[in-house]
Amino acid sequence: MSYEDLLTKIYNELPQLKGQLHTPHVVYVKPQGKVYITFQSDVLVEEAAFLKMERVLRQVFSQCPLALRVVSPSLAQDFLAHIENYKQVFVDFLKRNYPASISWMDQMDWRCDGERITLTFPDPFSLEFMGRQGVAARLVQAVKDIFGIEVKVELAVAGDQEARLAALREERRKAQEQAYTLAQLQQSAPAEKQPRKEPAEKRERKPAEKRDKPEAEAKPRAPLAPMMTDHALGKPILGRAIAERPVEMKELTSDAGLVTVQGDIFKLETKELKGGELLLLTFAITDYTSSILCKTFLRYRNRFGRKKDDDAPPEPITAEERKAVMDKVEQIKVGMNVKVRGECLYDNFAHELSISVRDVVPMERVEREDTAEEKRVELHMHTNMSTMDALTPAGDLIKRAIKWGHPAVAITDHGVVQSFPAAFNAVKGKDIKLIPGCEGYLIDEAEIVQDPDDRDFDEPIIVLDFESTGLNTNTARVIEIGAVKLVGGTVTDSMSILVNPKQPLKPKITEITGITDMMLADKETAETAIPKLMEFIGDCPIAAHNANYDASLLRAELRRLGLQWQAPVLDTLTFARKLYPDMKSHKLGSVCKHLGVSLKNAHRAVHDATATALCLAKMYKEARERGINTLRGLNEALKGGAIGESFHIILLVKTQKGMENLNRLVSIGHLDYFRRRPHMPRRFIQKYREGLIVGSACEAGELFRAVLAGESWDKLKKIARFYDYLEIQPIGNNAFLVREGQVADDEGLRELNRTIVRLGEELGIPVVATGDVHFLDPHNAINRAIIQAGLGYEDCDQQPPLYFKTTNEMLEEFAYLGEEKAREVVITNPRKIADQVEALRLFPKHPKGEDTFQPFWPDAADNIQNMSWGTAKDWYGDPLPDIVVKRLEKELGSIIGYGFATLYNIAERLVKRSLDDGYLVGSRGSVGSSFVACMCGITEVNALPPHYRCPHCHKGFFDVDKSKYKVGVDLPDKDCPLCGRPLVKDGFDIPFEVFLGFAGDKVPDIDLNFSGEYQSKAHHQVVELFGEGHVFRAGTVGTLADKTAYGYVSKYLEERGIQCGNTEKERLVQGCVGVKRTTGQHPAGMVVVPKEYEIYQFTAVQHPADDLNSEFITTHFDFNSMHDILVKLDCLGHDDPTMIHELCGLTGIDFRDIPLDDPAVRSLFHSPEALGVTPEQIDCTTGTFGIPEFGTAFVRGMLDDTQPSTMEELIRISGLSHGTDVWLGNAQDIIRSGTAKLNECVCCRDDIMNYLIDKGVEPKLAFTTMEAVRKGKGLKPEMEQAMLDHDVAPWFIDSCKKIKYMFPKGHAVAYVTMALRIAWFKVHYPLAYYASYFTVRGDGFDAATMLVDPETCRAKIREIKNMDNATAKDKDAQTALELVLEMNMRGIHFLPVDLYKSDARKFLIEDGAIRCPFTSLGGLGESAALPIVAAREQGPFLSIEDLKERGKVGNGVIELLRTHGALEGMSETSQLSMF
Repeated sequence: MSYEDLLTKIYNELPQLKGQLHTPHVVYVKPQGKVYITFQSDVLVEEAAFLKMERVLRQVFSQCPLALRVVSPSLAQDFLAHIENYKQVFVDFLKRNYPASISWMDQMDWRCDGERITLTFPDPFSLEFMGRQGVAARLVQAVKDIFGIEVKVELAVAGDQEARLAALREERRKAQEQAYTLAQLQQSAPAEKQPRKEPAEKRERKPAEKRDKPEAEAKPRAPLAPMMTDHALGKPILGRAIAERPVEMKELTSDAGLVTVQGDIFKLETKELKGGELLLLTFAITDYTSSILCKTFLRYRNRFGRKKDDDAPPEPITAEERKAVMDKVEQIKVGMNVKVRGECLYDNFAHELSISVRDVVPMERVEREDTAEEKRVELHMHTNMSTMDALTPAGDLIKRAIKWGHPAVAITDHGVVQSFPAAFNAVKGKDIKLIPGCEGYLIDEAEIVQDPDDRDFDEPIIVLDFESTGLNTNTARVIEIGAVKLVGGTVTDSMSILVNPKQPLKPKITEITGITDMMLADKETAETAIPKLMEFIGDCPIAAHNANYDASLLRAELRRLGLQWQAPVLDTLTFARKLYPDMKSHKLGSVCKHLGVSLKNAHRAVHDATATALCLAKMYKEARERGINTLRGLNEALKGGAIGESFHIILLVKTQKGMENLNRLVSIGHLDYFRRRPHMPRRFIQKYREGLIVGSACEAGELFRAVLAGESWDKLKKIARFYDYLEIQPIGNNAFLVREGQVADDEGLRELNRTIVRLGEELGIPVVATGDVHFLDPHNAINRAIIQAGLGYEDCDQQPPLYFKTTNEMLEEFAYLGEEKAREVVITNPRKIADQVEALRLFPKHPKGEDTFQPFWPDAADNIQNMSWGTAKDWYGDPLPDIVVKRLEKELGSIIGYGFATLYNIAERLVKRSLDDGYLVGSRGSVGSSFVACMCGITEVNALPPHYRCPHCHKGFFDVDKSKYKVGVDLPDKDCPLCGRPLVKDGFDIPFEVFLGFAGDKVPDIDLNFSGEYQSKAHHQVVELFGEGHVFRAGTVGTLADKTAYGYVSKYLEERGIQCGNTEKERLVQGCVGVKRTTGQHPAGMVVVPKEYEIYQFTAVQHPADDLNSEFITTHFDFNSMHDILVKLDCLGHDDPTMIHELCGLTGIDFRDIPLDDPAVRSLFHSPEALGVTPEQIDCTTGTFGIPEFGTAFVRGMLDDTQPSTMEELIRISGLSHGTDVWLGNAQDIIRSGTAKLNECVCCRDDIMNYLIDKGVEPKLAFTTMEAVRKGKGLKPEMEQAMLDHDVAPWFIDSCKKIKYMFPKGHAVAYVTMALRIAWFKVHYPLAYYASYFTVRGDGFDAATMLVDPETCRAKIREIKNMDNATAKDKDAQTALELVLEMNMRGIHFLPVDLYKSDARKFLIEDGAIRCPFTSLGGLGESAALPIVAAREQGPFLSIEDLKERGKVGNGVIELLRTHGALEGMSETSQLSMF
């Protein structure tokens, strides 16, 4: 491509630059593989154009990296003379390079005196932060690059605060100049390009030492971001000491060579390599300009110690050698500050820059501290539970408050209280008081007509619409008046006037309305236009859409003219909300669409007014049909359904009753008044105000809005009297009001706060200063900007300083009130409010001192005892064997003694009802450890040791070889010695303590697997058992996960043209992860509240995901936070019971009659031959395709490794497969190495306790060890020592240390039992098995593509296996294809979908084959299939046209059926042809 072609391509995209660019200078640097392009321009190329030009060039030079410069040396003198004309270009430049501080950019002042540029910042915060970021140096270089001139850049602070920071600036200038010259910039080049002595000479100034003394004396404000000093903390961790000054990470390049950086570690990983000889240490650090990955390889042993001819294998690495390396590694921790020196290069593995580390030195990290003698209390603080708004977990905020010595702290999330569990946990045992609270959304339930009278709908009413200069009705001016007269439902007159506001319009107003300054220049002003409007109105009432705004704007214009006006005001917005509550939006456009009214030229006054009038006429008509005829009648007849304007309000809890009342208010907001957010009507706040302290909140509060609107003093006092305290905040929080033109300047913001202070003084109401905290530290603002950008906020980069401030920072913020008043609002009054708060509990105090509030049925204990003893005698005879008596007595004593009898009785009733309805119930969790549960019918798992029993003689026989048989099913067949009939083989030898502990110290969960078809019935049965208001679904809280947060970060950076590596992205992601995104419900959990309590004493309630159409109500707290407080019943929906139900229905066989020791079934776990196929035919060495728990590739691999032949081994494999870090890298290696056999390994959690007790470890310690290991908490020192003292094998100890989660044996038994039953049908009733399988579990099956021959089936399976990134859908398809192939090899095939023979969703057995249902065609859902099935019952379809009409079938479904051959021979239409 020629230079001319290149310029043409740029001019096509940027026509404004045509003729302004000179021929570019293009250089290709071969070692870097990079293209450098420099254009000279006669005009300044602004940021947006620069970025667009860069994108064009990247497309042209797509094969290599590219760097672009655009220089304009001819503009140098004009730049120095008129810097204000160039300000925006540099502001955009700084915004792109320093996104964390974007909110300050538009408030900065730029001045130029000769060759000295001065940037004046709005406050010391921004000055200090930007100074540390090296802004001055970047601007020096930018000016040099663009204009070819050298300048000095100084940073200053505006206003009277500058004097206070003079000393700090002077000292800071000594340490690191804020005004850079080009020569100084060159001196700051990377260290390796300078003489080795130069950095050391510079270090002689010892800036860290100089900085210490002034800080100790002057106590300046703590830095805005983590400050990095030159003071090393002790000796180097790796390598040698580092003298060089660090470079900014964002300046690093792949050719930088040896570099020194300094930053905070935020990620750390270690990995052993090369057979355990090397340790790879990887850590990521950030200096908040960017981040970089640091790597080093640490060798346990010097590799040069061996001779070349020494062929002997190396000695194993000793513990001492390993410890020497690990001692160094363990000194490096996440959160510490380090200086690192090493080679900066492109990392082909990480695909970004990294540093090959030579030296690591720990450095001092100066953090923000609260040094005030008397500390403040923050009463307005948001945690990460404020949905997609605030960032910091409650625990981190409280930890900071404790560190700073604050006596108390409040938590006030937006509309929710979901951070309370974490907050209460964080203050437990700490010297700080928690003030739980909430920032609610206050509403007064809106009336349709303000000041109504008895005028009829047919009487004249004036419908208004104004266009104005802004949203603040106190300061905005009218620019267009549109008014129409509506009489008897007809528009009879109209007026339209453009009005000169005598002030320029903001671009946004012009963009919205299409009205320009030129259009208004020669128009009349409000002095004449408003009287004309009032003459048009006369004595008529007025109406408008969102009438409060239009009426307020009208009254403000009248006040300026010394006029007043009073008449009824009808709001069509509220009218629409009450008439049409099901509409999702009630904006004018939505209402017009709903009512069939045309809205042309929206946002022009007369057109909006006309459309509003026509909508009003139609709404009048509907109201008349309801018997309403007057304006007053509208308010009287139409109640509820409309949420008016909302205001923020703070509710703080001061008593335990207040905690309950806050839960009520939050619940009311979520259940009854939720519209985008949960609203709290004032009348309910008044009703449940006991125990609460009510504050006026932030700029979105009712009082602040009234002050901003210029309401009368009397009205302000009336509003203020509703509150217990009034709130003011730093002016930076409300800077957007200045940007939007609602307030003139910062002094105007201060005056708003002064007005609130005067109100408080006159009314005797305390005024408090709060920070409205949304994140912990200033540098976290970038993460909030990222999240808000993802939500579409246009001003997301202009973040207010909503970080947690120290006492001195707040005192300085409010210094304009005077020292005494500032201290009163910052310290004295907040502490007085905190003193009102009692010691609070998250949950009520249990009357018996217990943790769990159990529901209580008076007859439950008797029921459980009677069932247990009765069933036991029926099974084992009377008198009972001693082993049975002792087990029952032990269990019943604990169950009844610890208050769990009701829980057992509930589960028994649910299981019995399901079985009576024909659906098997499988047990989950450790309930299989309870013999009483088995006797009550809750679980099939018999926890007794292996034994025989005779159902005919009602006798048990426990004399078996327990050393050989651990599972009763594995016992040899035997006949009853009394009657000669075959004995039942039973017992799985599971200790009860796994379920309840040794002293009732484990809250039991009875988890039940219902059929998915039956689950909803089970849920309703729980409600029937306990009653409405006492059963709720267990709630969940969904937060931003890594993947979603990464998407937000990537989008944010891409939209702003910011390029950074994956490590920096990962840092930004970390700051976003964990922020609440939505709520949901546990798939099965039902929370039960005892009848003597209300749910509000424990938690608020809501709909899952705030879906008002959901039939479920969930706990507001995530149930994990209240797991041991209220009983949770897990009634899961599962495919296995559904499959058993289908199989029993197809075969007529009772699942109880299926043997668990069938030899053919057992053989499936190591060979498919029992199915009549070979491994080669189905490409699998087992026959477990489609067998629950054993059909996945992972478990089939375990079967190949272990070759199980007994149920005990299958149970162990089930435990291994469901655990985390139990098989891979653990038991698998132990078995393969021959260290231990499968039956000796740790497979289920019970194995740990049983083994340790057998070894002699004290039972209670054995139990706590099992609990710690199964939860992934590892071994405490006392646990490991007890193991060593009792000669526990080292491999067993090591195995326990690796485990992250373990399955209970009772759960594994229940799963294997279900799997063996299904496998029995697979072997003996294959048609029923495959029909049931594809009906219940055939998600991946598609009849359109899978009715193929075996070879094609194999090819498709191979194709999916070879995919690098197979999707979940691909994997489902592979599973289905494997079953299809196996089925075909067994001689069974599918029949295609038939219009008259296929079921809607079930696979049917037909003449030795299986007929596919309609839903087996991909894209044809059950909702489309059911009408077809219903229609064919009325008679055959005459044609495709008839099928469409009677079967309600669309063209897409017709094409699916046609392609599949289901419509073959059917005519298109029902008309007969004569030809």
